[in-house]
Amino acid sequence: MKTLADIFEHTLQDMYYAENAITKALPKVAAAAKDAKLKKAAEDHLEETRGQIKKLEQVFKSIGKKASGEKCDAIEGLIKEADGLMEEASGTALDSGLLAACQAVEHYEISRYGSLREWAKELGHDEAHKLLSEILDEEKATNNKLTNLAVTSINRTN
Repeated sequence: MKTLADIFEHTLQDMYYAENAITKALPKVAAAAKDAKLKKAAEDHLEETRGQIKKLEQVFKSIGKKASGEKCDAIEGLIKEADGLMEEASGTALDSGLLAACQAVEHYEISRYGSLREWAKELGHDEAHKLLSEILDEEKATNNKLTNLAVTSINRTN
């Protein structure tokens, strides 16, 4: 990779891979969650993620590229961490750990979509900029919902 366009396309491929991997991981999180609100949050985000994949496909199309994924080591690591929690944790620790793992994924996505959005703007990809801004806003909203869930119920010990 030598140009901004190169890193833009590479990161788009990473995120396309990541979002598809997340659609496989979220049903496991929902099944493992004991708290009904956390289970619903995972299920809701699964639907949102499917919509984000469609938006990423539109981004690829808008820049004249075929949608494709490239293995994203970061998301693989975050999913592996969540899988480990599901094997090792129980009780209230499980839900708190799952919620934290979900937020780690959201924070990763927020950082990547923030970069992609700004690169699209710099490269003059107006439609991509708009779509990536929409995805970024959705990821921030999901993170806020998870934070609220953590502080109002999941992480409360009494």
